[in-house]
Amino acid sequence: MPVTESELLDVLRSVVDLEFRRNIVDLGMVRGVSITGDQVEIGLDLVVEGHPRANELQESVIDVVSAMPGVSIVTFDVGVMNDAQRSEVKEKLIGDPAATAGTQPASGHAEGRAIPFASSTNRTRTLLIASGKGGVGKSSVTTNLAIALARTGASVAVVDADVWGFSVPRMLGVEHGPTVVDDMIIPPEAHGVRCISMGFFAREDQPVMWRGPMLHKALEQFLTDVFWDDPDYLLIDLPPGTGDISLSLAQFLPRAEAYVVTTPNPAAQTVAQRSAFMFQQVKIDVRGVIENMAWFTGDDGKRYELFGAGGGADLAEKLGVELITQIPMQVSVREGSDSGHPAMAEDPDSEASIAFAQMAEWVADHAPTKRGHPELKLI
Repeated sequence: MPVTESELLDVLRSVVDLEFRRNIVDLGMVRGVSITGDQVEIGLDLVVEGHPRANELQESVIDVVSAMPGVSIVTFDVGVMNDAQRSEVKEKLIGDPAATAGTQPASGHAEGRAIPFASSTNRTRTLLIASGKGGVGKSSVTTNLAIALARTGASVAVVDADVWGFSVPRMLGVEHGPTVVDDMIIPPEAHGVRCISMGFFAREDQPVMWRGPMLHKALEQFLTDVFWDDPDYLLIDLPPGTGDISLSLAQFLPRAEAYVVTTPNPAAQTVAQRSAFMFQQVKIDVRGVIENMAWFTGDDGKRYELFGAGGGADLAEKLGVELITQIPMQVSVREGSDSGHPAMAEDPDSEASIAFAQMAEWVADHAPTKRGHPELKLI
């Protein structure tokens, strides 16, 4: 007995477009189906021309449809949505801006929308990964921590806010840039982590020579114009120091948590301390210290403290917070960061990866206790 159109649509609802994180039927991508005996033809409208995961999408459709009793052949009539259809997709993802006009503060860039992560009702935990100086491995910590959190089943996203030294897309191994739908940016994903970065909008050899207001606006767009889809965690890789970007993000994200990365040597932890004090002054909670490059384990099994010892513990004590973890130096971490094969994804049982996993566990177990309840009002 041939399958019915209703049965086909039910099965196609199990196919999720991995760019948009919704099933293809609800997104309006299934234009129609045609059934002739054991052959099924599916009219499939891709949301954008050159959809980066179109082949994966069609393979998923073939897998689920060909598994249905009575189906032997699956073919496609592939098209591309028009502007009106793309507007409908955007509305399905984020709602109709006209319907909510005037109900939110116009602090966001796109269509007057507010920054969602600033709201007391937003469930996303925003983690600011900071350092006092460059060269301490802050971006590799951000990347591997994000993957470690994703491996726990959490929904994770990263903003590469180091607009001068953007490196997160390369470290994650992102294979394509963001997709744009009706001025809404869909971030690419790798290893279960979505990310946005200035690296998608500037050549690797192109210096970003922007003053404070332009940096402020770019970060605002990263937080409002990108479809983040309410992740459990949003990690923000900050540039070194205490400049405009850190101050802007503290203003945008008053509920954020700060984590300070340092190396063990006294000079690094002294500079990192300034970054922590900046967060304290702008009322952002510093949750803990992460000591990177803590030691190197030689072939002889001995630990060699190439950058000294004790800097992370000293900084944590001065700040009155925990030393969350100590991450050893490991060649695979450096090689993985350079090649787009991060250690946490490629070798999760390595010494460094175990430290990243412990860090993710600590973060998950130490959620903030403060909760906003705007629905409760005192008269």
